[in-house]
Amino acid sequence: MLSGTGRRTGVVALVLVCAALLSLVLALSIGPTTIPVSSFLPSDVFGAVSALLSGGDAAPFFPDETAGLIVYSVRLPRVLAAFLVGAGLAAAGTAMQGLFRNSMADPYIIGTSSGAALGAAVAIVFLGGLFLPVFAFVGATAATFLVYALATRNGRAPVETLLLTGVALSMFFSAILSFLMYSAGKSLHQIIYWMMGGFWTVGWGDISLAVVIVAGGIILIAYAKDLNILSLGEEDAVHLGVNVESFKRILLFVSSFITGIAVAIAGSIGFIGLITPHVMRLIVGPDHRILFPTAMVAGGIFLLWADTVTRTFMGDMPVGVITAFVGAPFFIFLLRGRSRV
Repeated sequence: MLSGTGRRTGVVALVLVCAALLSLVLALSIGPTTIPVSSFLPSDVFGAVSALLSGGDAAPFFPDETAGLIVYSVRLPRVLAAFLVGAGLAAAGTAMQGLFRNSMADPYIIGTSSGAALGAAVAIVFLGGLFLPVFAFVGATAATFLVYALATRNGRAPVETLLLTGVALSMFFSAILSFLMYSAGKSLHQIIYWMMGGFWTVGWGDISLAVVIVAGGIILIAYAKDLNILSLGEEDAVHLGVNVESFKRILLFVSSFITGIAVAIAGSIGFIGLITPHVMRLIVGPDHRILFPTAMVAGGIFLLWADTVTRTFMGDMPVGVITAFVGAPFFIFLLRGRSRV
């Protein structure tokens, strides 16, 4: 029989899954032009899926061919990308908050997103966008390990030093980005797109890349038990058989990998990795075996609705603006709460 905590976790998980499915359907329906759900439900699901996967014409399988074309060619890849990128950033934020044992750590705050954006900008300016995901990943990884190395003294990385180092390196990367923008010429518009964050040009090709985020999330969930042990303290983790330094490198590598892929798809979107793990930790507790999957679903829902709101009511404004409007006050709230401790 499940305990009270187990029942509550089960209810939360069920609510999140239902909310995610409902959000996905509503996001397909809502937009500059509202499309009734009945208009894009295919009469032959297998035929429609086969046509979509083979690149064929799926329009005849829908009651309203125009509605089917809009939903499955334009909205569906965007909706899936927003959900997967939100889930990935939430997973990376959860890993970093657990690793650094601080609720203020996330890929945006400690410079990982800035490093990925810089890598993407280098690929745009010098290679015309070729190998952009690779450069975004290399930039994210290099930034994360550089921040960690600079903040570490005598084998320890104090949280305040880590955050300040992340902010300083983010500003340094921004300076390099500004120089690249100054000398970018025709590539300037594309770089600005990566800096603001959005899903304007997402297509089915990006979904195949976004699926990799799921693999990264599964790897992080597999290490959730070790992360729970690490939360007891590094000395205790060593005594319980965890290779702490190797574990840290794996977690940082996978988190950077997820962040790099997310930035390659949608540009630099901040605060998803800060807000969702913290909120879900208050609801389901600190056990990372539960926290990872719930935070990923919550992060996916958050970014999905942020993107739906901006493309429906705000003239397709960069979604990063909305997440920053929510995330920046939340970060200040956390910082003030920490200063009172």
